[in-house]
Amino acid sequence: MTSPDTAHHTALRPAQRWTRDRWLTTADQLLDATAAHASPGRSLIRLPGPVSASGGWSDGLEGYARTFLLAAFRLRGEDGDDPHRLLERYADGLRHGTDPAHPERWPRIDERRQAVVEAASVAVALSETREWLWDRLDPAAQERTVDWLAGIVGTRGYRNNWIWFQNIIEEFLVSVGGPWDQADLDRNEELQERLYVGDGWYSDGHGRDGRRQSFDWYAGWAWHFYPVLHARIQDRPLARRHADRLHAYLGQARHLVGSTGAPLLQGRSATYRLGMLAPFWAGALADATPLAPGETRALTGAVAEHFLAAGSVDEHGLLPIGWHHRYDRVRQLYTGAASPYWASKGFLGLLLPPDHAVWTAEPETPEAWHDGAVVPLRAPGWLVSSTPEDGLVRIVNHGSDRLLEHAAEPRADDPFYRRTAYANLVSPQLSQDAIAAPVESHVALLDADGTPSHRDGVDRLALGDHVATSWSRVHWLDLPGAASDGGAATWVAMRRGPRLVTASVVRGRFEVRIGWYLQDVPDGVPGNGTDVDGAAWPREVGPWSLQVGGWALAAPDAARLTVETGADWVRVARPDGLSSLVKALTGLGVPGTRRRLGADPLGAASATPWLRSSRPVAPGEVGAALVVLTGASSPLDLHAVESVTRLPDADRTRVAVRWRGGLVDVVDGPTSPAP
Repeated sequence: MTSPDTAHHTALRPAQRWTRDRWLTTADQLLDATAAHASPGRSLIRLPGPVSASGGWSDGLEGYARTFLLAAFRLRGEDGDDPHRLLERYADGLRHGTDPAHPERWPRIDERRQAVVEAASVAVALSETREWLWDRLDPAAQERTVDWLAGIVGTRGYRNNWIWFQNIIEEFLVSVGGPWDQADLDRNEELQERLYVGDGWYSDGHGRDGRRQSFDWYAGWAWHFYPVLHARIQDRPLARRHADRLHAYLGQARHLVGSTGAPLLQGRSATYRLGMLAPFWAGALADATPLAPGETRALTGAVAEHFLAAGSVDEHGLLPIGWHHRYDRVRQLYTGAASPYWASKGFLGLLLPPDHAVWTAEPETPEAWHDGAVVPLRAPGWLVSSTPEDGLVRIVNHGSDRLLEHAAEPRADDPFYRRTAYANLVSPQLSQDAIAAPVESHVALLDADGTPSHRDGVDRLALGDHVATSWSRVHWLDLPGAASDGGAATWVAMRRGPRLVTASVVRGRFEVRIGWYLQDVPDGVPGNGTDVDGAAWPREVGPWSLQVGGWALAAPDAARLTVETGADWVRVARPDGLSSLVKALTGLGVPGTRRRLGADPLGAASATPWLRSSRPVAPGEVGAALVVLTGASSPLDLHAVESVTRLPDADRTRVAVRWRGGLVDVVDGPTSPAP
């Protein structure tokens, strides 16, 4: 077992290497590598890799805007010192991109919606470099730039963090005498307040039925990043409301970064990587952080070193799509080859002058890295379990789903939001077959063919200091080729199931993962196309067995993933000591492993341990497994839990988990039948 003193000393080494000069050098290297991909007029930077749904033209603007943001932080932080002639490079691009007659012009906002996003980065960069770039532009170029940015004024329909793009752009326009609309800002303010859920957390938009359950790194790198830059454009301190919320958010987000610098891998746009550091720097800039200066330096340095050591910058000096090395399956429809350069937000700390305490203080181990703890984050509905001795951070998810689809639309689980658990050293599985039939960190009902159910919207039941419970109505997907009825090749059907209750009881690295389903309230003849949620799909009537999937482990090749199996347990282990264990506690008698190739951004091969019931289960019948993700310092431990028993109760399912040593946690399920 690694001693606390040794672990703390090791955690500070990256910060000692990541001085301000190291950050500057890294920024210069990233900018230099992209220069070769600029168009002759420097307005479009087309990087190698996939093209987004907005098309290559838009992606070229994205390459310019996101690297300009990095250049702006670098230039402003050095008080305009420009040894690499960045101002000339980006001024040329601005002149040509905003010229409607130039062959390398940028798409207008009314031509490509994605231009809204990139225009915000251009506005921030122009504001930060104003005295060296904007103020020296010829009046015609200034006028064309104002005209291009002004395409945002009066536009509507922004429902998530995009409201801040409009706010930022219009505030810059105000600062240079351009047009703006108070109605835009008032509308955005009202939506912002509706999306704030407390403890510093924003839901990034409303989901189905107005639910506010879209939680991820966007809460930091968008909702808390842009208010600080907005205030800088206005040349005023950050408003107290935003400062208080940023402070509260950082008090929780610090628990989502492991002691080796690996941050939680959850949510969309994971390819922005270092972008998740933006709120930590913003807190230091605005004096709105619970972290001491030395803690901020230690955390940011550890994250930077984690990503660079893992291969996030390729052999050409570029940031490819991926988490570590290139892996295109982490992308969303809007992701193009230049999208990863929102990692530029992670260089916001360059705005801190060399004599700022973050750079001059001795690195200090963040409080969240001192001792292992289980921390409830009530706004997103997560329990965080950290073990600093092995660098692991895990969350169990009983509150975030980003449920956007209409109830009648066939849908798979979103692997970035609807798994039962996420961590920082493992990933959800992202191949098509893994998304169609989820196993990892997932509790499912299996139909007669062994097909696992999908989790729909997550409805919270309870979240305490060590116990979290939620339920979801499950469904099954019938994909092309899965049926023998001769249906169309593009046909996707859905069968609706009952409500499945999932509970997590967490003590240190140990989680007891529990599942049972509820008897449905009758709603007519099964299969008649009616349901309590109005979905026009037939009901699946069972019988069903229960499956609990553990954590997926990845490695460069399958030979480096060792599988050990006992009568009621299975463990996957790697040579570095990282291991994933599931052990049956009640109702789950069949162990197994699901191996995949190409499904995991952390390695070419992956394996997921699972447990299944040996027969169909009845309503209220509990299945429970000990689920453990741990590092080399922790040996195989099959006896952390003494028993899992159902307590007598005529109205609801109640489960007692007795740990080794006698501690008991009780899970209270909802009343049955389900409401």
